[in-house]
Amino acid sequence: MNVRDEHTRSLWMDVPVADAPALSGTIGTDVAVVGSGIAGLSIGYELASHGRSVVVLDRGGIGSGMTARTTAHLATALDDGYEALVRVRGFDCARRYYQSVADAIDRAEAIQATEHIDCDFQRVDGYWVLAPETPTSELDKELDCCRKLGIPIENCVEPTPFHSADAVRSLRFARQARLHPTRYLAGLASALQRRGARLYADTCVESIRQRHGDMVVTTTSGHEVHAADVVVATNSPVNVQVAIHTKQAPYRTYALAARIAAGALKDALYWDTLDPYHYVRLQPLSTDEDIVIIGGEDHKSGEANDGSQRLDALERWARERLPGLREVTHRWSGQVLEPVDFAGFIGRSPDEEHVFIVSGDSGQGITNGLVAGLLVTDLITTGASPWEDIYAASRKIQKNIGEFISENITPLKNFAEYLAASEIASVERLRPGEGRLVRSGLKKIAACRDRNGRLHLHSASCTHLGCVVHWNALEQCWDCPCHGSQFAPDGTALNGPAISPLGAADRPADVEAAE
Repeated sequence: MNVRDEHTRSLWMDVPVADAPALSGTIGTDVAVVGSGIAGLSIGYELASHGRSVVVLDRGGIGSGMTARTTAHLATALDDGYEALVRVRGFDCARRYYQSVADAIDRAEAIQATEHIDCDFQRVDGYWVLAPETPTSELDKELDCCRKLGIPIENCVEPTPFHSADAVRSLRFARQARLHPTRYLAGLASALQRRGARLYADTCVESIRQRHGDMVVTTTSGHEVHAADVVVATNSPVNVQVAIHTKQAPYRTYALAARIAAGALKDALYWDTLDPYHYVRLQPLSTDEDIVIIGGEDHKSGEANDGSQRLDALERWARERLPGLREVTHRWSGQVLEPVDFAGFIGRSPDEEHVFIVSGDSGQGITNGLVAGLLVTDLITTGASPWEDIYAASRKIQKNIGEFISENITPLKNFAEYLAASEIASVERLRPGEGRLVRSGLKKIAACRDRNGRLHLHSASCTHLGCVVHWNALEQCWDCPCHGSQFAPDGTALNGPAISPLGAADRPADVEAAE
């Protein structure tokens, strides 16, 4: 199981990526890749193209994790803005960051052409649209910064549907792109298999250790993969307890897809200047219709339980601006990990020589996954990358300390929940699809009824570092607000960093009576 088993389904989930068996024995390889999303399969593809033998493992289906919950913008425009990156990490870092994402998008374009992947790859413009609630100085600063960095950018005063009448201004970034993410993953998986790579689904990794000079990846079923190098590309890394998780924070984001007449909206990427911001793109459907994808309404994971209302708000926002919008076909959510200094964590795992990680995707998971394909492959094959220090997982947070402290208050607030009064005194009133935290002595229990009416009781302590999980009614899962783990109603871990299921819970006396 993985996040595909959460309740909502994205537009992309209708396309299977690859059939693969579960690992059923001990095997050897040059490189073991844990995770089969955009980062894992991109890294596997590049390594296989360099002649390395590759094994890819995934706790769920191949390509069915967070990549299947993206909106698949490929952007050189930085999610948090280049002005912020320069302020925190300097001009040299910002210039090389831009070069990394530009090269990564170029590489995706080349791969889909070389491998004949039918994934609707298209170069498009990207527009950062001024929202009336934000000052024009926000665009002024970014425009000035990008010009100093040599980043192609243009000041625009042409209206889009997402402008208000009195704020018609945006910044245009040329040569952005969009693609169909699961079709692209399917093409990568097929190319990997043609090169002799082995893919294994439904194979959850329990540990990664060095033994007698080899890296040994052990699965929960007891099988092993022996490799020279291991790559952990699991959205949130499952191999480190603390080192990365204090430098990034998990956020839920929401998206919907709706039909619209072909030509009713220019094929481009759009973001507005709000925080959280809205983001929009097209996906071709037929000669008569396109699909428009709208995202936004983000919040810290586990700190809100109103996903349906947020999706309703997204739809209202979209219909106010796109009066020709037709029926909504898909509604879903995903999770992004926000790094506190604006660049992801891609490279050697802290204090490891032969373990590499990919995390901190921010709102640019597809682009960062493509960067990882190039960067990690360079590190494994040549020992160095021109972008290594930009994305180094072991880097210290030198500036933006306020945000670092703010994001790390969540675990402190969360642990205080152990002393707070329970939300309800019993579970007898839980209806199908509902979940609550209930107290049993000094312990908190995660109690929910699945949509079939079956009651599940588990420890409310996340099996990563013990934070209290919170119920997510939209996705029918438990979210950890500290580091982003997610659990099914039956306690199974769906998303890292947690590997183990939620612990068993004793049944409170009032539950006995209620049952």
